[in-house]
Order: sequence, then C-alpha cells, then structure tokens
Amino acid sequence: MLNITDIFFDLDHTLWDFEKNSALTFKKILAENKVEVDHDRFLAVYVPVNLEYWRLFREEKISKKELRYQRLAKTFQAINFEVSDELINTLSEQYIQYLSSFNHLFEYAEELLKNLQEKYNLHIITNGFREVQHKKIKASGILSYFEHIVDSESVHVKKPNPKIFEHALDLANVAPENAMMIGDSLEADVLGALKVHMNVIHVDFDKKYTHLLCPLVHDLTEIEKYL
Repeated sequence: MLNITDIFFDLDHTLWDFEKNSALTFKKILAENKVEVDHDRFLAVYVPVNLEYWRLFREEKISKKELRYQRLAKTFQAINFEVSDELINTLSEQYIQYLSSFNHLFEYAEELLKNLQEKYNLHIITNGFREVQHKKIKASGILSYFEHIVDSESVHVKKPNPKIFEHALDLANVAPENAMMIGDSLEADVLGALKVHMNVIHVDFDKKYTHLLCPLVHDLTEIEKYL
C-alpha cells in the first residue's frame, strides 16, 4: 500500500449515512402528504425492497423510472396500504427533492477525508443519480475534498462494470496499482475494483461479511492503519 497516490470513495453507505437521511426524508414527505402509515413499519419494509430494486437497476434489468416507482409501490402493497399512482409519483419526486436536504455523514467521515487529503488525491465513484449525488456532496460540506466525482449516469455504466473504474482511473491519471477503492458493497465496490486490479478496503458497518479478498473494516477510524 506504500505506492497509493489516489483514493476513490463510494458515497452512500460509506461516507454519507443513506439510511438515516432516507428515514428523515420519508418522515417529512409522508407527514406532508398526510400518508397515515407507521413510519417504522414502512421503513422496515422499504429498506430491503429498495436494496433489491437497486440490484435490479445495477444489473440493467429495470430503468430509473421503474426503480423510483416500484420501490414505493411494492412497499405500500406489502404493508396493505392503498395508495394511488398519482401519490406514489408525488412521493417519488419529493423524495428525490428532499433527500439531499438531510446530510448526516457517518461518524469520523469528514475527519478521515481531511487527514487523507494531506497525502492522497481523493475522488468519488458512485452509482447514484447524478443530480442527487452532487447535491448530497455539496450540501454535506465535503465537495472540496474531491478532485473528481464519477457517477454512473455520466459514464452510462454502473459499478461493478469495469468501465466505470477504468474511466475514473483515466480521469485521475493513475494506474490501478496506485489506486485504492473504499466502499461498502461487496459486489459493486470490492469485486468491481478488484476486477481492474485496484487496491480495496471493504467498509462493513453491520459486520455482515467474512472474507480474505481485501482488508475489512467495521468503522471509518480503522481505514488509516491500512494507508
């Protein structure tokens, strides 16, 4: 790891606390639209449904429009709450509108970026939607840490497709052996980066994984000991 010059971060679930910010967004828009569902029950169903639809989207099996509609429609269906297509579309639009207004980062995220910026060039590689991801980064106060922000909509492929990693490496003008990917997704971040021979650190806050593919950390404070 002594030859690392550039570090590429995933955003959601790695630096930006997606589940916390998403929960706050739903609390706001469900209340504003007078959708009388139990918030905790709604989220308990929505979170795994959303992950599944993101998997389908990542695998090019559904469109962005289908992702945004179906993850809500399936959640309301699962909790037996009748809702119109018009309301689903309204909630979908408002969710995207307000999501970036909540900007909780994981503990130690900004301190980590500040420390690493002194020694490395920092970048982002994200599968999120361009307009939303850039708002999140700017509003959470971490934009200045990154030289390049690569999103899947701009590159037209999603992690773990090698092309998005290769594009990011070319943009940063760095060889894969001198680059480090840090992210939470085993499939998208770890396996995707390893496929193009980048170094990797796997962030696993929930302690779900056990593997020897790369260093595995359960807290952002652990990352610097590998750099």
